[in-house]
Amino acid sequence: MRTRRAMTARQKKPREPGAALVWERPEPALRPAPGPLSRDRIVRAAIALADAEGLAAVSLRKVGASLDAGPMRLYGYLDTKEELLELMVDAVYGEMASAGPIPGDWREALRTVAHRTRRAARAHGWFIDLLGGRPHLGPNALAHLEASLAALSGAPGFEDIDAVMMAVGTVNAYVIGAIRGETNELRAELASGMDQTEWQRASDGYIHRMIDTGRFPTLAKVVRDAIHPPADVVFDRGLDCVLDGIAARLSRGTQARAGSREQR
Repeated sequence: MRTRRAMTARQKKPREPGAALVWERPEPALRPAPGPLSRDRIVRAAIALADAEGLAAVSLRKVGASLDAGPMRLYGYLDTKEELLELMVDAVYGEMASAGPIPGDWREALRTVAHRTRRAARAHGWFIDLLGGRPHLGPNALAHLEASLAALSGAPGFEDIDAVMMAVGTVNAYVIGAIRGETNELRAELASGMDQTEWQRASDGYIHRMIDTGRFPTLAKVVRDAIHPPADVVFDRGLDCVLDGIAARLSRGTQARAGSREQR
């Protein structure tokens, strides 16, 4: 009981200001018995557990058990479960970076960033649950952000670093929202035992009865006339809308600067 309370207190204890982050703390000296450990082995085991059973299944106890190590031994390598989650996220960013440099002009660069994030979330269904909050500060996450910003910095229309940050942030916001919707759909299928087609078939009678009331004329157009393309097409079309909006903003900025020069 005392050990369990100590572990819980350690997980919830806030980090003191100025304390070294996990990225800067050295690992313990390697001990061959009862089994060699490292942060990399711990993180890989945690990722395998999350991939197989979901993020909720990840605990220091389960990760330690998969490595034949007690949870208290893991505390030599990290202080809290939150640090483990950060290490897991950074490992996925490392997988994204392994695809190579971000190519092309600003549109192709942002499209590449979007698709790499989506592929990572499809490979690791838990990844999206850890995006969208505070910035991730691991070396791979910082390298990914640096590459994303550098791909736009200095390009025509992106001379101002604030414009670069706005464009990257806007695309990231769209991508996170779109991926979260796709992930929730997949989870709903697993929970209900019905795929999207089966769910639509089961709901079809109710939806048409509601439409027949005449209270939902625009929704009736969606049901009867919309194309409803597959998820890959929906994602790309939504991304095109975002990129077109950024391009329109750049064009307005260029026109405003040209007008200002003429007035001088």
